[in-house]
Amino acid sequence: MYPQTHVYFAEMVLGCGGDDVVLGSVLPDMLTGSVFDHLEAHTKAMDIFSFLRKEKSLLGFGQAAATHGFVPKGLDYYGDEKYLHFEKGYCFEKARALVEETVAACRIPPEMGWWKAHNIIEMGVELLISERGAYGKKIKKAFFNEKLALEVENKLVRALNKPDIGYSRRVKRFAEVVELDVATPASLAAKYRLQMLYRHRIEIDVGEVARLIDKAKNIVAADVDEFFRHACVLVAQNLKEAGVIDSWPVAAAAPV
Repeated sequence: MYPQTHVYFAEMVLGCGGDDVVLGSVLPDMLTGSVFDHLEAHTKAMDIFSFLRKEKSLLGFGQAAATHGFVPKGLDYYGDEKYLHFEKGYCFEKARALVEETVAACRIPPEMGWWKAHNIIEMGVELLISERGAYGKKIKKAFFNEKLALEVENKLVRALNKPDIGYSRRVKRFAEVVELDVATPASLAAKYRLQMLYRHRIEIDVGEVARLIDKAKNIVAADVDEFFRHACVLVAQNLKEAGVIDSWPVAAAAPV
């Protein structure tokens, strides 16, 4: 999922917010790159949380990070990897209807179509979430919390044994390629253009991608809240079993 959605979901699971929760909720995507690949970045949350628990600091940050990835099973597990009886996750299942149009709009080989169509669905979800609250503003506020950023970098270097983690640099780069204001199809498509250029050196049809993002919003509108409620229960159970949270304080919580 995209960053505003991860903030929304972390607040739903934990029943609280704050700069530490915001930064933790988007951490796995920020770690993806030269130090960790996508899979590695989405499986480091327990290492980070265990370290922070011993340090007795930034626990909200660690808990929020654990709501995101694959280990423990967080939002991206159920969105990408496996949900209900589907072949893969919720976003991949919803993306089936957009594969051919995505291949054309993103100017990619057919074998990349399902993967990139699931990104289009994620951006459709991001549109809906961005309309519901000031999640982009929350991310910007947290990114400007320099004291917290320095503390986070210090903890990550030690938790992950990576002196070159470059967290502050990652904050700056991440802020350039994701939407931190109220999302629109056009603004998300413009940011996706930067992501595709950075990752694949491919120039997409921005106007056509914007149209698909709007279409994706309509595709998920009918059942995405049911998905969030179910995923929230599953992730809270996973976190409790992993010792990340002691209890789930707010059943089917509304985000903060």
